[in-house]
Amino acid sequence: MGTWDIGPFENDTAADFADALDETAMEERENLIRSALTRTVRTQDYLDSSEGVEAVAAAALIAAQFPGGEPISTSYGPDETLPAFAADLRALAVDALDRVLAEESELAELWDETVDGPRWRQSVDRLRAVLDPQPKLHEDPLFEI
Repeated sequence: MGTWDIGPFENDTAADFADALDETAMEERENLIRSALTRTVRTQDYLDSSEGVEAVAAAALIAAQFPGGEPISTSYGPDETLPAFAADLRALAVDALDRVLAEESELAELWDETVDGPRWRQSVDRLRAVLDPQPKLHEDPLFEI
């Protein structure tokens, strides 16, 4: 995989995903994004790097449509107009990002082996925060309601 930066479209696999979106009929683009996210969430075993990359790219496209989301301005992202995504994709994207950051994820492992790993994780965490702005409640075993 050729990677030149930490951004969601700064690698060959994500650029190819953007090209596939551009070549897909407008009414089918959401389905392509949904499929990438669903495939990632449903992976039971080790998550392949390419699936993780596509999930991060898809999540970035969804996040771009919400307040606080960054527009996709790189030349490697999609050139064609994207539809307004269904609201349920937001939660699916959060689940996919959680899976990408989990232990059995090749993409996370590859980034963790680089000096840019912490920056990459921060960028994915920022996407997640846009998609799920509510802070996670951590369970404290010493405190019960």
